Amino acid sequence: MATDSPLFTWQGQVLQLVGAPAVWEPQHRTLLVADLHLGKAETFQAHGIPLPSDGDGSTLNALLDLAHRWQPQQVVVLGDLIHSRLGLTAELRAKLDALPELLGCPLRLIGGNHDHGSWIAGLSQEPSQALGPWWLSHQPEPRAGFLNLCGHLHPVAVVGRGADRLRLPCFSYCMRQERLALPAFGRLTGGHPCSQRDQIWLVADGAVVEWTQAAPSNTPTA
Repeated sequence: MATDSPLFTWQGQVLQLVGAPAVWEPQHRTLLVADLHLGKAETFQAHGIPLPSDGDGSTLNALLDLAHRWQPQQVVVLGDLIHSRLGLTAELRAKLDALPELLGCPLRLIGGNHDHGSWIAGLSQEPSQALGPWWLSHQPEPRAGFLNLCGHLHPVAVVGRGADRLRLPCFSYCMRQERLALPAFGRLTGGHPCSQRDQIWLVADGAVVEWTQAAPSNTPTA
């Protein structure tokens, strides 16, 4: 078992947290990722905001590396594969068309809010659904009797204080809602701090580390 991929156990069922970041579901040999936001740079460029157009290449290469390592039977994106219809250029459409063959397995998409209204040949937007004991959705969608695996939240944790603070992507487990939120996979995505009540695993340099969040403090730091 890879040392950078800790196990997450829920009611006797096991998932593996991968620092790509992704979730490996061993029973169905499924890789789960969320929030690639492909075409984001082109979307911003269409609004006159200059962003470099190299983010998609690094994001897709990371996904291919992940698939080659784990050899999944399917890759499931938990929403927001693209950032908007404006970013769906002919070049990006061609890359998405070739992606399943390059992955070596089917690519599936649980439709997200950013995917809404777009059309990608050969890739339908599927509704939220069960995969064994897991409920797959884009936005948080607690479901009785399931653990909800979702994207949308782009969870990050603030580590350190003052000038030494870092914002790191993380997996975030909310016991109250039985929800495990995946970090955003895309290289051009931001993040939102997760709840102090959540159990988290930091993602840094391709590794995943369980982390205990510090209690909130009102004491000023230098």
